[in-house]
Amino acid sequence: MSVAAAGSMSAGIEPRPQLILLPGLLCDADLWRDQIAELSDLADCHVADLTRGETLLELAETVLAEAAPTFALAGFSLGGYVAQEIARQAPGRIERLALIDTSIRPDSPERAAARRSLIATARLPGQFKGITDRMLPTYVHASRLSDSDLIGRIRAMNERLGRDVFIRQNTLDRPDGEAALRSLTCPVLIMCGKQDALTPLSDHQEMAAMLPHAQLVIIEDSGHMTPMERPHAVTEALRQWLVARA
Repeated sequence: MSVAAAGSMSAGIEPRPQLILLPGLLCDADLWRDQIAELSDLADCHVADLTRGETLLELAETVLAEAAPTFALAGFSLGGYVAQEIARQAPGRIERLALIDTSIRPDSPERAAARRSLIATARLPGQFKGITDRMLPTYVHASRLSDSDLIGRIRAMNERLGRDVFIRQNTLDRPDGEAALRSLTCPVLIMCGKQDALTPLSDHQEMAAMLPHAQLVIIEDSGHMTPMERPHAVTEALRQWLVARA
């Protein structure tokens, strides 16, 4: 599902604000399935396609070219880095920002090495299908590894997008986003699964501390994939963020 401009105003009816949802690595609209269903009364929800660009700059430009003049923006994981690039390019168009299970810091040497290892494995014939299982312990809370519905949805997303998208997204340069974040004056929501092993809670506490107007929400009993692991808690936090006075 591509980002599209908000629908035209019906006579006498105020249009819903546009909410652009940015998915993470090897994620598509199914990541946001529950949020879209439960927030449609408040916002015109659109999931951006982050599968085609070669740089964060290209991805951000594509989102902005297809977006409404102003919008609410929620970025998960890789989508959080894209959201930061959008904030660099067009801060005045963002009415409110949510950063979910992400980071504003470049990869550490260890994380960069892990990405290179995964990319090298994915390039080998027949090895890409094993990538998801290799990453799952860092994706979800340990108690959910036996949840066949959740794990099946994650595997299905990964397989739909495939090896080429995985390699392209995993090679994107992720610059430091502190300056972009500090430049914002709009309402900012920082959200993280308490047991997120990939982008830990301490990173989100650091982000929230940078902005006196930011709200930090910690999702209990959740790993990295909070929109899917704890959909109702995530949706409720987004609902409160959407209706909060700017």
